[in-house]
Amino acid sequence: MLRTPTQSIVDRFWQVAALVIAAFVLLPIGAIVWIALTPATDVWGHMLATVLPGAVQTTLLLMLGVGLTTGVTGVATAWLVTMCNFPGRRFMDWALLVPLAVPTYIVAFAYVEVLDYTGPVQSLIRDLFGFKTSRDYWFPEIRSLGGAIFVMGAVLYPYVYLTTRASFLIQSASTLDVSRTLGASPYGLFFRVALPLARPAIAIGVSLALMECLNDIGAVTFFGVKTLTFSVYDTWLNRSSLAGAAQLALAMLLMVFLLLWLERFGRRKQRFDSGSSKQRPPTRFNLKPVQAGLALFLCGTPIFVGFVVPGLLLADRASRRLDFVLSEGFLTTIWNSFSLAAVAALLTVLISVSLAYALRLNANGPLKSAVRLASIGYAIPGTVLAIGILTPLATFDNFLDARMEAWFGIDTGLLLLGSGTGLVYAYVVRFLAVSYGQVEGGFGRISPHLDMAARTLGRNTGQTLTQVHLPILKPVLLSAALLSFVDCMKELPATILLRPFNFETLATTVFEAASREAFEEAALPSLAIVLVGLIPVIYLARTSASTFRTRLSKRQAGPAV
Repeated sequence: MLRTPTQSIVDRFWQVAALVIAAFVLLPIGAIVWIALTPATDVWGHMLATVLPGAVQTTLLLMLGVGLTTGVTGVATAWLVTMCNFPGRRFMDWALLVPLAVPTYIVAFAYVEVLDYTGPVQSLIRDLFGFKTSRDYWFPEIRSLGGAIFVMGAVLYPYVYLTTRASFLIQSASTLDVSRTLGASPYGLFFRVALPLARPAIAIGVSLALMECLNDIGAVTFFGVKTLTFSVYDTWLNRSSLAGAAQLALAMLLMVFLLLWLERFGRRKQRFDSGSSKQRPPTRFNLKPVQAGLALFLCGTPIFVGFVVPGLLLADRASRRLDFVLSEGFLTTIWNSFSLAAVAALLTVLISVSLAYALRLNANGPLKSAVRLASIGYAIPGTVLAIGILTPLATFDNFLDARMEAWFGIDTGLLLLGSGTGLVYAYVVRFLAVSYGQVEGGFGRISPHLDMAARTLGRNTGQTLTQVHLPILKPVLLSAALLSFVDCMKELPATILLRPFNFETLATTVFEAASREAFEEAALPSLAIVLVGLIPVIYLARTSASTFRTRLSKRQAGPAV
């Protein structure tokens, strides 16, 4: 169908909008590179000699431990709930996602409270055996690298569980049945057939977990683990060296790009052909009573460690400070968190619609590259984003203030940074990929014939979007906004570094209270974050199951005649 000159102009507008959005997403990265490579003083030598080697080594050890922990836990639990029958399997199928609702920094401060010297566990040990001091007995130190690996592994394994479980579900039951016919035992079937087929999904899940690990600042601070993220924070705020922080941030970016490459490398063989137009669920193994009990224990342990223990502790500590619920300070904190998250979620959805619709109108090479670049923000740690956003916005604020003072005698001050605009900018860049993935999938399910019909009826591209696509996409847009909103509510690293003076959110309140070891003060805002975080987890559990059922029904129906 021929396009009129007006339609071509409108189409070009959407493409230009997508390119501008990509430029805004890349601006913080460009700013970091510029600051790191053009410091006012020579700090590279100092960073290379003192901070960088230890921070890189600690970060790599942390990522190695978290990668192994999340990989083993996620794969084992995904296999058990997918391929084995045991009491409680249906409950475990969705409950294994629940730890995703709890941010790592909240679980960290909970386990510091539980396992530290003054906590209930060590206090009970001293009472039972009559020990007087910590020198009388040995107990693993929670404030350590091992403690950080333990906590992050307990919270981040659902990333691997989700991707691996999906891979096990879509693997052809015929392929597995043939392996059984050839005499493969359950262990042989897992290690020689299912696991090799699931390697791309495992690589993706582990990469996501490691990106979250690299982004974390709360847990590593509580445990005293000096990772690159902690070093960026410490160098910027405590040592007042923005250039040094930028150089550390540049090292983190190199790690992020390596993880992205590994994720792409792992996904290169993600698609497999089952060789059949029909597919049925895999035949599950019926476990014996002892095996079933062991499977139930293995699946229940991550839930108990990653959600039940922190949840019970938070509920107990929060119940002691119920008077704080209606205090002016707590209500202001809730309003700050909700308002920022709501504005950022709305913007991410609007931008996601613009990107996805521009790509739908004209999926050329440069536009595809721009959209892909606009979606990499999720992989960039919050501390890195904060440094990249601070300089451009501060430069603009200073320029505007100087001009307004010279022309009108008005002192505007830090107009953008002081109003929370920098925080919203960071949230949008960081979580745009979350929203875009939902919106892109929604557009992919809308037939191109609807666009053609709308054009035939005289609708331009803007009217087609507002009158045809958006009404169809309402559920998708709602879910995208919900996921973005909750992610913004939980975000800590960028919030700490970019928030205006005397501006607190739920996340920063938890961090500061836990840093002072005022655990009862941190419990109530922590519980609020967890309760909000449960919403997308429940949604994710429901949609992942329904998506598999839909795919399976389509494959069983066979090709349309």
